[in-house]
Amino acid sequence: MVCLGNICRSPLAEGILQHQASVAGLGIQVDSAGTAGYHIGEPPHPLSRKVARMNGIDISAHKGRQFRKEDMDHYDRIYVMDSENYNDVRRASGNSWDPSKVELLLNELYPGQNRSVPDPWYGEEDGYHAVYDMLDQASRKVIEKYANYVQTVPSKRHP
Repeated sequence: MVCLGNICRSPLAEGILQHQASVAGLGIQVDSAGTAGYHIGEPPHPLSRKVARMNGIDISAHKGRQFRKEDMDHYDRIYVMDSENYNDVRRASGNSWDPSKVELLLNELYPGQNRSVPDPWYGEEDGYHAVYDMLDQASRKVIEKYANYVQTVPSKRHP
């Protein structure tokens, strides 16, 4: 999950998706980063923490970090919050860029529409709740797709 500063949208998205994956019994690793280095080592925004906590998710241990070129190689899927983040990830990835791995998160709900998750940084608490709802819905779609994928891929285990 990638946004600009890694203290509002992406840590909230990370927490939501990781929580939903755990509830679904899916062993996936979720992480988040920012494209700018503004908040390296900082905790999530207080309102992101509050809204997550109100929904039973604890993101307080998160520390902001910057997206690295190596993330493109390490992760199977990279979701970005808006088109600017998409372009920043492309630039930061250099020769590791793989467009098949990167998608705007809300395209899970609205395929091909390239809708942005708005940055609540400059707003009030209600904006954080609205962003939470968007991220929650998109994450549910990601979990549904991943769960269906896991069910259709033949197991490599032998009896």
